[in-house]
Amino acid sequence: MKNDFIEEVTWRGMVHDVMPGTQDHLNESMRAAYVGIDPTADSLHVGHLVGVMLLKHFQLAGHKPVALIGGATGMIGDPSGKSEERNLLDEETLKHNQNSIKHQLEKFLDFKSQENNAAVLVNNYDWMKSFSFIDFIRDVGKHITVNYMMAKDSVKKRLSAESKEGMSFTEFTYQLVQGYDFLHLYRSLNCSLQMGGSDQWGNITTGTELIRRIEQGKGFALTCPLITKADGTKFGKTASGNIWLDPKKTSPFKFYQFWLNTSDEDAEKFIKIFTFKSKDDIEKLIKTHKDAPHLRVLQKALAIDITIAVHGKEQLENAQKASNILFGKSTFEDLNSIEEQTFLDVFEGVPTAEIKKDKLSEGIDIVEALTTHSNFLGSKGEARRALKQNAIAVNKEKVSVDFKIKAQYLLSDKYILISKGKKLNYIIVAV
Repeated sequence: MKNDFIEEVTWRGMVHDVMPGTQDHLNESMRAAYVGIDPTADSLHVGHLVGVMLLKHFQLAGHKPVALIGGATGMIGDPSGKSEERNLLDEETLKHNQNSIKHQLEKFLDFKSQENNAAVLVNNYDWMKSFSFIDFIRDVGKHITVNYMMAKDSVKKRLSAESKEGMSFTEFTYQLVQGYDFLHLYRSLNCSLQMGGSDQWGNITTGTELIRRIEQGKGFALTCPLITKADGTKFGKTASGNIWLDPKKTSPFKFYQFWLNTSDEDAEKFIKIFTFKSKDDIEKLIKTHKDAPHLRVLQKALAIDITIAVHGKEQLENAQKASNILFGKSTFEDLNSIEEQTFLDVFEGVPTAEIKKDKLSEGIDIVEALTTHSNFLGSKGEARRALKQNAIAVNKEKVSVDFKIKAQYLLSDKYILISKGKKLNYIIVAV
C-alpha cells in the first residue's frame, strides 16, 4: 500500500466513526470501498465532495474506489420525509444524470487506470430493477429482524413522541435496500467497505449484518462527520441555494467566491478536507495565516486548489480576474476578457438602465447618460461635479465631462459599466 488510508483521512478530520479492524483489513491488501451518490440532479454539489475526497484518498492509498449512483432510490423518490413531493425520475433522466455525474467524478477519480485499482461507477437500479418485492422480502428481509431495524437511531428519532411526521414503510425499509447494495457489491466486486456521512451509520451497518448473515463474510464501515460551518449554518448552501459543480448551475466565479468567503475557523478545517495538500504544507499555511489573518492566505489557497480541481486553471484565472474587478483593481482589458455570465455574476444587484443601441452610434453625452437616460445620479449638476472631481469611470477608465458613450465601448456587445468612486457601480444595457 502507498500510505495508510485511515491515518491519512483521520488527521484531515474526515473520520467520525470507523468499525474496529478496518485499518488492519485495509493494510493487508488492496480493497474495494464504495460511497453512494444521490442522482436526483445532473450535477454534484459541494456537499458531495467529502465522499468524493474519501474515494480519492482511498485510490491514492492503492485501493479501488467504487462510486454508486442510487438510481433505484431515484426511481422511488427520496424517502427522507423532508419533502412532501417525491422526486420521481424516469430511466432517461437517470441515465442523463449518471453520465453528467460520472464526468464530474472523472476530475477526481481515475476510471481509466491500467492498474487493478481503477475506479468503477455502478448504479443500483441495474440490479434492483428486476428484483420483485416477493424475492426481496424472501431473500433479504427475512435475514434482518424488525427489532434490529427499530434499534437504529435514524428509526428511533422518527418514531419518537417528538416526531410529528411518523415514518413511511418506504423509509423504514430503506436501510434494507442500502444494506442489499453493500451485499451485492461484496459479491460482485469483493467490496468490503462502505463509507458515507455519519447519518448513514445505521444503514451501512445493516449492510455489514447482511454480509455476515447471508455470506458469512466481513464487511466494514467508515463514516465522516457531517460538515457544518462554524456559525452553525449548513455547509454548501448560500442564500441562493446549493453550490453546484456544474458551471451552468454555479459559475466558476461564484464557486471561487464561495471558498474565498470562508471564515478563518472553517478555512482551517476545509483546507484539510477539500485539498490534497500535505500535512506540512497545511501547517505552514495555518501558521502564516495566523501571523497575518488579513491576507487570508488559507482562504486563497483553499479556493485556488478546489476551483482548479473542479473547473481547471483557465476558469480559475477568469474567476480571479472577476474578483479583481469586484474589488476595483482591474482594467478595461480584464472586463472585456470575462464571459458575459461572469460579468453578470460580479455585478449582480447593481442598478441598470436600458438604452437603445442605435443611439450609441452617434454617441450619448456622459452627463445625459448619468441622468436623463438612467437616473443613476440625481441631477446634471451632480453629474458634472463628479466628472470634474475625476470620480466617474466608464469600463474602469476615468472619463471627463465631454466624454461620449459609443457602441465601441460595449462589453459582450451589450453592457457598459459606469462607476462612481470605488464602490458605486451602474450598468447600461444596450437593447
